[in-house]
Amino acid sequence: MTYATDNTTTEAVNEFRRFDADTQLGLLWYGYLDLKEQLNPDPGFSVTQPATTLYDQIAALPQEQQLQAQRDIVSGNESSFTQTYNALASSARLEVWLLLAQGMEQGNVIQVSSDYKLPESTNDFVNRIKQLEFEQRINFMRSAVVDMGTAKQEGKRV
Repeated sequence: MTYATDNTTTEAVNEFRRFDADTQLGLLWYGYLDLKEQLNPDPGFSVTQPATTLYDQIAALPQEQQLQAQRDIVSGNESSFTQTYNALASSARLEVWLLLAQGMEQGNVIQVSSDYKLPESTNDFVNRIKQLEFEQRINFMRSAVVDMGTAKQEGKRV
């Protein structure tokens, strides 16, 4: 299920899916940092409770396992975290990534290294995303994360 509602957003999602798992995680992180001041999530208990449960399971792991759990979800690799993620509604999936990003900021989840730089191959992509309207960017993020956890992602498997 994809939420991209226009060609620009759909093309951005397809391009995003062609990046490897670590690059996708980096793009999600920087996307969160760019949007966080404008976000006002209030998804309700039916979304936050299952998302928080998965977040808590990931946050309880040692840092390298936290990273591997995120990679497994992004890549659609078989794991208990991926299975749990696949059972979530689309809004809860977006909430998981929001919670993970907040956990990174708070130091509860493995953080992106301070010297990490996105690959140069993402420069044009990032510039195109920054040109999108706020709603398009939210639709892009939702579309990017909703199909994670499955092996049916368009583009190449990561």
